Amino acid sequence: MKRRGFTLVEIMIVVAIIALLAAIAIPNLLTARRTANEAAAKATVRSFATAAETYSTSHSGAYATAVTGSPSLTDFIASAANYCSNATGGQTAVQGYNYACTLTAGGYTFVATPVTVGTTGSVTYTSSTGGVLTPL
Repeated sequence: MKRRGFTLVEIMIVVAIIALLAAIAIPNLLTARRTANEAAAKATVRSFATAAETYSTSHSGAYATAVTGSPSLTDFIASAANYCSNATGGQTAVQGYNYACTLTAGGYTFVATPVTVGTTGSVTYTSSTGGVLTPL
């Protein structure tokens, strides 16, 4: 009687090939995720700075002192409440980054720091009064 099927050696070779492909692909996927997190953090900090500057232009040079309420930063960017928990430096983690937003009548500071440096991101982004984005 003839048996059909795979031998143990054939199955082990297939498993070894799959493991080799996974060992090559997984680091690339993690790098792509970290790069995407950094791009999102950069865009978010830029958006907040633009919203703060727009607010200032619309309010005779005074900056928003609150993230929510009226008038506030959320008048110009609706997602601010999701990222900045409060105006006194509270932090909220979104997409691998912690966001700290400090708002005063004289200016602002937005900081995006990686939750886990090297894994979720490797660059800290800061923007302060004037809208200049600074990677650290």
